[in-house]
Amino acid sequence: MSLNATDLSVKIFADGADKDQIRNASANPLIKGFTTNPTLMRKSGVTNYAAFAREVIEIIPNHSLSLEVFADDLHEMERQAREIATWGKNVYVKVPISNTKGESTAPILESLSKDGIKINVTALMTEAQVMSTVEALSADVPSYISVFAGRVADTGIDPIPLMRRSLSIMEAAPESELIWASPREVLNVVQASEIGCHIITVTYDILNKLNSLGKDLDAFSLDTVKMFYSDASDSGFSI
Repeated sequence: MSLNATDLSVKIFADGADKDQIRNASANPLIKGFTTNPTLMRKSGVTNYAAFAREVIEIIPNHSLSLEVFADDLHEMERQAREIATWGKNVYVKVPISNTKGESTAPILESLSKDGIKINVTALMTEAQVMSTVEALSADVPSYISVFAGRVADTGIDPIPLMRRSLSIMEAAPESELIWASPREVLNVVQASEIGCHIITVTYDILNKLNSLGKDLDAFSLDTVKMFYSDASDSGFSI
């Protein structure tokens, strides 16, 4: 039995900072939410953070949207988080697990969550980080915990055991949802669904590849051969 995207239990969030792509993706029933970060914004040419964020909120008022703080000082980080949280009811404030000095943001997470602010704790890569995050979050306030499984895999480590353990740890925070962040391929979407991960963020490149999910491999092979032949013909190659 072939698998298709509608069979997946994991929620798919689109990750990017291109307003046209966000607008188009919002009409896709597979997309349940959106995330972005300062790096993606910079790549997309965003120069006014607040203006960009408010425009996106208007585009997708009914989808979850994660917007990240960009300060490094912990007090300023919290101030930014509280400001961003006022921009829309659908906003989750992304707060990194630490600042660039390695100082834990757990006190900020605790303060924000205690006040009912929805947080997306980002850039986690270890079980200890997941545990400290869960300890800081209020059990009755919605939150996301973004474990960068793709970057873990980049180090040669299978991220699936970590993601399974993260789900177990997060049982202590029943309103929290685990995000499989930075996936590298469509297979990761299937893996996230199979282990019961709540959410996976996907770039628009991976989103476009979801059409290949469950495709017959003989047909896929033939399509590949046809592509090579067509490109060679169009190039006018001769020997």
